[in-house]
Amino acid sequence: MNESSTDQTDIEKLHSLKRLATVVYLCQVLAFAFAGLPLLVGVIINFMRQDDVKGTFLESHFDWQIKTVWIALAGLALSGLTFEFGIGLFILIATVVLMVYRIVVGWNALNSDRPVSE
Repeated sequence: MNESSTDQTDIEKLHSLKRLATVVYLCQVLAFAFAGLPLLVGVIINFMRQDDVKGTFLESHFDWQIKTVWIALAGLALSGLTFEFGIGLFILIATVVLMVYRIVVGWNALNSDRPVSE
């Protein structure tokens, strides 16, 4: 196998993984419409393919997506626990705004073929 075909294989693998990261961002968007289930599907994809993106710019996206899920779960749990005290709604709104921000920032960076910087 020559260098050219190896490079082509690496490029194809990177494009495939980029499509996968796009699918996960889409899952995060769809979580708003389908009660969070796509969010869990997306994070499962992240964990299953995390080793494949090591050393590429996509590694930052997978980390970003996983952190987004943890933030969402923590925010939703805290919101639910504090809803009776009158601050749960504010925590829920802040969580949704933060999720939208993280999805937009991540997806824009992915479309520009660059890592997400925190």
